[in-house]
Amino acid sequence: MKCLIAVFAIVFLFTDWVPAANIVIMVVEEPDNYEAPTSMRDFADKELKPAGHRVTIIEGDKPEKHHFEGLIEAMKDADVLVLFSRRRFPPKEQMAAIRAHLEAGKPLVGIRTANHAFLPKPKDLVDPSLAPWPEFTHDVLGGENTGYETKGLPYRVSVAKGAESSALLAGVNAANIFGHLSLYKVLPLADNATPLLIGTPQPGAITPPQPVAWTRTYGTNKARVFYTSLGAPQDMQIADVRRLLVNGVTWALEK
Repeated sequence: MKCLIAVFAIVFLFTDWVPAANIVIMVVEEPDNYEAPTSMRDFADKELKPAGHRVTIIEGDKPEKHHFEGLIEAMKDADVLVLFSRRRFPPKEQMAAIRAHLEAGKPLVGIRTANHAFLPKPKDLVDPSLAPWPEFTHDVLGGENTGYETKGLPYRVSVAKGAESSALLAGVNAANIFGHLSLYKVLPLADNATPLLIGTPQPGAITPPQPVAWTRTYGTNKARVFYTSLGAPQDMQIADVRRLLVNGVTWALEK
């Protein structure tokens, strides 16, 4: 009996297995949001559900723009929130559910446009019933939203210094990853952010290398946050990008 317990302990310690979880994915369909609903449905069906996770995809602009029908109920027992939405400002009650999740120390995985998920444009007039969160990028994700580089594409991806042995990069070969769409300008990162991957434009660009994946914790209860600016449709066809996202979810769910 003791031998069996020891074997199970070894398997638990040396695999990336985590208990099945309730995963809520927030997406929105619009021309500038990189086919997020399609990508996330495919990712859920091929990567998350086969691992035993229960996945609820909440699509925005239903029943009207900025509304995420079903979000409040889904967030009640969400173990992790995956955010792939762009410039949407949920009603105050829905935003309160997102904030409560993070304040309780529950994790967040942000993909590409999560960088400006709740950020209005400078001249946007926001209905007072809605709740933008312009500080989200800086305060929660731990990066900035200062534009993007469209020259020197596809940009190359390499492992950040010090991240060579990170479990988040297990099975990820950075040399296989090329960013075919814009490179987000996200520097400077928060002091407690740990860069994982760096994107470097090809000659012709003026933007210096930028982190394209990192981790940090947020708030008093240290909610785990994983973010990557990868996630465009071309990115999601790369097996190493999908593995990175699986690793990000796994890391987020670890206790």
